[in-house]
Amino acid sequence: MTIRDKLHYFFTKGKIAMGFGNSLANITDDPRVNLPVSEIQRIRKDLDYYSDNFADINFFNTKNELRKRKPSTLSITHQAARKLASVIFNEQVTVSVTGETIDNFVNEVLTDNLFNLKYEEYLETGIVTGGFAVRPYVDNNKIKLAWIRADQFVPLQSNTNDIQSAVIVNRTTRSENSKTVWYSLLEFHEFDGISEETITNELYRSENVSEIGQQVNLTVLDEFADLPEQVVISDIVRPTFAYFKTPGKNNKSIESPLGIGIVENNMHVIDAINTAQDQFYREVKLGKRRIAIDGTLMKPQTEHSGDDMSGAPVFDPDDDVFMQVGKTKDGKPIIEDLTNDIRVQQYNDSLQVFMREFENNIGLSQGTLSTDATKSDKTATEVVSDNSETYRTRSSYITQVEKQIKELIISIVQLATKPELFDNQKAPLSVDLVNNPLEIHLHFDDGVFVDKDKQLEEDLKVAMAGFMPKKQFLMRNYGLSEDDAEEWLAELQSEAPETDNMPDEQAGMLGGNDGEGGEGSGGNDE
Repeated sequence: MTIRDKLHYFFTKGKIAMGFGNSLANITDDPRVNLPVSEIQRIRKDLDYYSDNFADINFFNTKNELRKRKPSTLSITHQAARKLASVIFNEQVTVSVTGETIDNFVNEVLTDNLFNLKYEEYLETGIVTGGFAVRPYVDNNKIKLAWIRADQFVPLQSNTNDIQSAVIVNRTTRSENSKTVWYSLLEFHEFDGISEETITNELYRSENVSEIGQQVNLTVLDEFADLPEQVVISDIVRPTFAYFKTPGKNNKSIESPLGIGIVENNMHVIDAINTAQDQFYREVKLGKRRIAIDGTLMKPQTEHSGDDMSGAPVFDPDDDVFMQVGKTKDGKPIIEDLTNDIRVQQYNDSLQVFMREFENNIGLSQGTLSTDATKSDKTATEVVSDNSETYRTRSSYITQVEKQIKELIISIVQLATKPELFDNQKAPLSVDLVNNPLEIHLHFDDGVFVDKDKQLEEDLKVAMAGFMPKKQFLMRNYGLSEDDAEEWLAELQSEAPETDNMPDEQAGMLGGNDGEGGEGSGGNDE
């Protein structure tokens, strides 16, 4: 930190202590933030749809009284996001980095932080809101991962292609004098675009949940008392956070670097689905059996000596089928069944139409969320064909997932090279990322989108014919990294018996063909 910076923060600290620090109603009020407030509001609304947090429905009952009730919804936003997240990323994803030491270190960090499990969870919310971020940090000589939702991540000065500076908002509550108070820790990450990142921590206090509040000293809360006001990390190649952005352009805010989720362009369809579901639920609830009878039928006509019921009919105390009404116009008693059939088919057809429209808009194949009674009888090949639209959507998402994970691994490795961040002043890794960029490989399990038995069969034929390297065969069908595939081949060759009695094709797959054609002939084995 320069002398000028030290003086600036000395006087800033003094102003905060005297109560003259910054005061923010919204995070966008900070001059360092370059984002319209509409983007913050959009993300909050997206989260309401994700959590099914909708306003009560107002209605007038039979007596013309204004009543309120909770809507009955299908949680369609959560269902769609969950489906997409599970097909994009799951526990079968493997990560490998060239170099055994780095690879072991990275995978140990990912395993310790339950990366595969947590990533799928946050990817789900990212699909709804347009993005999320992951930030590695050092704690007790270990690298931990902080997961940051879209409503906690606000970009600073940036372009629409990449976010290199951002503020991360962490809110907590306290009870002070029997009153709830909100504290917001603002963590500013400012990367110079070359080799240095400045991290500034600021704490704000507010008595209003919708405001950031007045800046206070970090020492106000014990958990932040030891947190430095500013840290500078030098000799790095990228910011310490990695941001995932949903594929496609943010058509609601063209200049925004943030992604846009599945809610924003589909609110009308989601509302239609929920309206159909709510009306169907109400029809089922109110469509119970009802029989209208003359009220006089419920009263005794004659009294009998010793009859405790005085001649009145006996009903179950929970019975609500019979409704007492007046007499008919001709004065005769009435007994009439008022029950109407529930419009199951009409509501079901309406729901399916809206669901298919929603599937089409977000890039899911027909029948993913809507009902397709014939799907269970289809073969694996037919299922693969039916899921082609979902597969194309998945491919677009995977491009962004790969980008974020690779950036995260680089951020993890560059932190691991900084001895000053560790208590023992010893860095776990020594890597020159400027001159020796990391080679990172990700393998995604295609699941239902690929008929694996068919793929294995076809790839085996191609490999035995000599048109696919054995290493690529293992990597493609068994999810191995390049290093692991080479180890497999080396072990196969060392364990292979004499190949004189083997068919040439089998010997060629083991790397032991003696020259009688096939891939291994002529000494040009892969």
